[in-house]
Amino acid sequence: MIAKIGRSANLYGALAYNQLKVENENGQILFANKMIETASGHYSVAQLAQSFAPYLIANRNTEKHTLHISLNPDPKDKVSDDRFRQMAEEYMREMGYGEQPFVVFKHTDIDRSHIHIVSVCVDEQGKKISDKFEKMRSMNVCRELERQHGLIPATDKEHKQNDKIFRPVDYRAGDVKSQIASVVRHLPNYYKFQTLGEYNALLSLFNVTTEKVEGELQGKMRQGLLYIPLNEKSERAVHPFKASLFGKNAGLPALELHFAKCKTDLKGHPSKQTLKAAATIALKTTSDEQAFKQQLAEQGINVVVRRNDTGRIYGMTFIDHNSKAVWNGSLLGKELSANTFNDYWNNNIKPDIKEPAVLQPKLSTSNDADLPAEEPHHLFEFLSFPEKHEDGLIETFGGLLPKAQGEDYEEQDFANKMKKRKHRRNQ
Repeated sequence: MIAKIGRSANLYGALAYNQLKVENENGQILFANKMIETASGHYSVAQLAQSFAPYLIANRNTEKHTLHISLNPDPKDKVSDDRFRQMAEEYMREMGYGEQPFVVFKHTDIDRSHIHIVSVCVDEQGKKISDKFEKMRSMNVCRELERQHGLIPATDKEHKQNDKIFRPVDYRAGDVKSQIASVVRHLPNYYKFQTLGEYNALLSLFNVTTEKVEGELQGKMRQGLLYIPLNEKSERAVHPFKASLFGKNAGLPALELHFAKCKTDLKGHPSKQTLKAAATIALKTTSDEQAFKQQLAEQGINVVVRRNDTGRIYGMTFIDHNSKAVWNGSLLGKELSANTFNDYWNNNIKPDIKEPAVLQPKLSTSNDADLPAEEPHHLFEFLSFPEKHEDGLIETFGGLLPKAQGEDYEEQDFANKMKKRKHRRNQ
C-alpha cells in the first residue's frame, strides 16, 4: 500500500473534490472522526468544513494547514469498507492525527478502490502537529498495515520511478526521435481522446504536436501524420518525424480506431460530470486565465487554450489526469465552450453560471440551515508535481502516469521491457 500526503491552505477545495465524487455516485463517506453530524446524514462541503473551523480559527502561523491523504492498496487487494475504516483510523493515529477531526472518502470511479482522508494539521490550540520524518514514518506505518491486514507489500523495487521515460521532449538534449517515441508509442495505452485536436492538446504537455500531410502514392491520395517537436514557446523546434518511425500505433489509421473506441468508452462516463463540476467551480471562482489553469492544475487537470492570430480563443481542452481522459470544452457543456472563455477573458463578460449542487446541502433541516455558508475559493493542492510552468502545465510526466502516482504497477513492467529492448539492440 502506498500513502500520498498533500498539504495546502485550502480546506474547502480538498473537501469539494471528494464531495464531488459522492454527489456523482463515484464515492462515499466511509468514516468521520470528531465531525459534526447532520440530522439528515448527508453533507454539503460547507457543513463538512464546520468541523474544522475552530482549528483554523485557532491556527497561529501554519500556512498549509490542510491535509489531503490518499491510501492506495495494490490493485489486486480486495479491501472491504470495514477494513478501509480500520486502516484509516490506524494510519491517522500512528501519524499523530488520531485526535484530529477527519473524514474518510472511498473513491469508486476506477477499478482500483482507494480512500482519501481530509483533515487539518493544527490542533485545537492552533499549534502545528509535528511532521518530522513524515515520509519515513508513513512508509513504516504502511508496511505495518500491510502486515496486519494481509495486503500485498509495496517494495521499493516495485515502485521505483523511471524518470527517463515519459518526460516532455527537450530538443536541446539530443536524440529527439527516441524522446518522442517514448511518449507517442504508449500514450494511447493510458489516455482516452476522441479527436486529433484532443490528442494534440495532450501531446502539447510533452512539447510535441502533430500535423496531417497528404500525398500521392501509386496513383492514390494518401494521408499521413508528422510528429513535430516544440520549443518552450510552442514553436517548431527541429525537423518533423514521420509517424511510421514510431510504429503503426502512432499512425493516423491506428489513432482513428482509438478515437472511435474512446468515443464509445467515454459515452456516459461518470468522470465527465466530475470534471465538468470542477471546471465550473473554477470558472465561477477565478477572474483570469492563469488562476483558472492553476486551480485546475492543482486538482490534476490541465487546460490547453487554443488562440488564432488575433488572440481569439477558438478551442478549450481539458486533460483530466485522474480519469486519464481528454475532453473538448464544448463536449462538457456550453458554459465551458471556447466562446464562453473568449467572452470572459478577452471581453470581460462574466458568464452566468449556476452553482454546482456539490456546494449546497443535499437535504436541509432547520438545524442544517443554521450553518453559515462558506464562499468557495481556490481548489486544493493535492497532486503535487515536481515542476510546473507558470500557467500550470505540468513540466514532468512522472506524476501523471498510474505508476508514478504510486497507485499502479504496470508502468514498471513497461520500463523493464524497454530496458530489455535497448539491451538487445546494443548487443
